Amino acid sequence: MDAARLLELGGLILALAILARLASQFAIPAIPFYLLAGLAFGEGGLLPLGTTHSFVEIGSEIGLILLLFMLGLEYSARDLVTTMRRSVPTALLDLVLNFTPGFFAGFLLDFGLVTSLFLGGVTLVTSSGVAAKIISDLGWSGGKAAQFVVTVCVIEDLTMALYLPILGVLVVGGATLAGFGSAALAVVGVIVVLLLAMRVQVGISRVLFSTSEEALLLTILGLALLVAGVAELVDVSAAVGALLIGIVLSGPAAKSARQLLSPLRDLFSAFFFAFIGLQVDPASLPPVLGAAILLAVVGIASKALTGWLATRSSGMERRERVRASTGLVARGEFSLAIAGLGVTSGLTVKLASVTVAYVLLLVMIGPILARVSDAVMRSDEPIVREA
Repeated sequence: MDAARLLELGGLILALAILARLASQFAIPAIPFYLLAGLAFGEGGLLPLGTTHSFVEIGSEIGLILLLFMLGLEYSARDLVTTMRRSVPTALLDLVLNFTPGFFAGFLLDFGLVTSLFLGGVTLVTSSGVAAKIISDLGWSGGKAAQFVVTVCVIEDLTMALYLPILGVLVVGGATLAGFGSAALAVVGVIVVLLLAMRVQVGISRVLFSTSEEALLLTILGLALLVAGVAELVDVSAAVGALLIGIVLSGPAAKSARQLLSPLRDLFSAFFFAFIGLQVDPASLPPVLGAAILLAVVGIASKALTGWLATRSSGMERRERVRASTGLVARGEFSLAIAGLGVTSGLTVKLASVTVAYVLLLVMIGPILARVSDAVMRSDEPIVREA
């Protein structure tokens, strides 16, 4: 590796580090800053990358794989199936209110059926990372609203276990009868994997576990990348393969894997979000800004309505219901992952442009809306005076 490549890569990583520190100072997620860095370092940006572009591209692929692999580690197959069974009404309400705007917007933007399905996913998924930060920063932990927000995030994450294989197959086979047939087979495959995992996942964990952290790290990382590669060979997304193998693992190996892989995930996911920005020419954002703003307005209303309607029979106080509604607004890492999957699979780069603008808006507005509405509700509470 020559000096220019080392200098450029070191400068990029330090720039991302500075942005992460800046985000931490303002108590907001670093994702929008990584996106802006990508816009600055991409074609048409202020300082286009030269020799390290290919390295960042490979790093972004590893970042997406690790993001979904570690998401899968959060849930055992048994918990996943149980949660999906118990939360069908909330899941259907969330799907109808939040997938539909993006899906129909895709047709208005002349995206076609498959790309519109991707955009529907972009508008559906709340950012679990941002939601968790809102709950922590505003002191909602332990409340009914926080529990509801976390439940919805879990439902959406689990929905992705079925949704992403469908997209991964359709993007290869297209919106044809054969493509939908392959997608149906992919869903059946996911269900079979989950059923098998309910029986064998603890045993697999015992086989993989090692008291040597070095050996365990190499084993888990190698397995995730290997399964991702096999998934690509059979025309299913590598990220989906990583998600499924993450779900299959549980027990001591999964617990240790989360600790060992977290720093790697943070590093390579920063590359992933930056690379999405690299794919987008800043000049392509103004033409889609109107559509992104309109989608953002609809997205705020649809998530707020989801929270309000889903909690109406829960016995929550009005302030808790407002928290449940505003805590769902932000979109983030998963929306970008869906768009990134689509663009890297050959779909229009305009999908990334709309998604980047949309996420930048909502990842900023979501926490502000939650904070302001919570303060307003607090100020409306009656003051109890001591006698």
